[in-house]
Amino acid sequence: MTDSEIEITAELVHDLLKGQHPDLAGLAIREVTGGWDNQMWRLGDELVVRMPRTERAPDLQRKERRWLPVLAPRLPLPVPTPVRIGEPSARFPRPWSIMTWVPGEPLDYASISRGEHAADTLAGFLRALHVEAPAEAPTSSDRGAHPKKCTDGFEKFLQAVAPGGMVADVRAVRAVWDDAVAAPEWEGPPVWLHGDLHAANVVVSDGTLSGVIDFGDMFAGDPAWDLAAAWLLLPAGAASRFFEVYAHTDEATIRRARGLAALKSLFLILMGQNGERGLPGGKPTWGPAGRAALDRVLTSSLGWPSPA
Repeated sequence: MTDSEIEITAELVHDLLKGQHPDLAGLAIREVTGGWDNQMWRLGDELVVRMPRTERAPDLQRKERRWLPVLAPRLPLPVPTPVRIGEPSARFPRPWSIMTWVPGEPLDYASISRGEHAADTLAGFLRALHVEAPAEAPTSSDRGAHPKKCTDGFEKFLQAVAPGGMVADVRAVRAVWDDAVAAPEWEGPPVWLHGDLHAANVVVSDGTLSGVIDFGDMFAGDPAWDLAAAWLLLPAGAASRFFEVYAHTDEATIRRARGLAALKSLFLILMGQNGERGLPGGKPTWGPAGRAALDRVLTSSLGWPSPA
């Protein structure tokens, strides 16, 4: 998934800055752990350089540069916003970006101790984000569909992780998924979605959510894809509080969201297994986050809020 022919180093980043943004070249550069499509380098205290390392990364960055300035002003949590654009060159043949840095620690390296506050914060953020998207908003080829159209992926992930003992109750997971598949489809207009909310794409400070990052997968569609975050991000018992505060939803959407939370949890577990085995694409910290999220999915007793 990565371009092994391009070694992205601090020296390369400095040289690119010196050539294209010399006023920033004197700032300290240090690598940031994590990242999937992009390798990230802190630039001073307030900026981050995002260097594409997958084939799809430049398009994701273009999407962020186009839409984050539109969305960010109305969002109640800090999100990355574009500051400068790096042009392709002989040293690095892809476009790259300089974004604002969102302070905090990624949730896959930290934990939430203020559950009610985090539930309120996440609900407020998603209510602000989930407004009807314009006709020209991006769509997604692999996200956004009703769960019934994602059954092949669910089976693939479940069969990949179940033999390793990472899923204690396969029948219970299937029951959650089957309920999501049976739920009615989203009948509202497509709304703006982050599209990839999980523990590595939010940051925490003082025991609660303090920022949301990596909007490369943003698209317009069914809010259930983001509402799965009630189980993926929040501690046990906080999902009910989240949906009470979010308010603008219905039973069918919550059922789809819960199934999608199971699907995404399985994916995180699979990526964690890859990390433990040293396989490409492995993310060791994602496994524990996925297992904890799946436990929350299976043990939650959520009463459906009345639609508002």
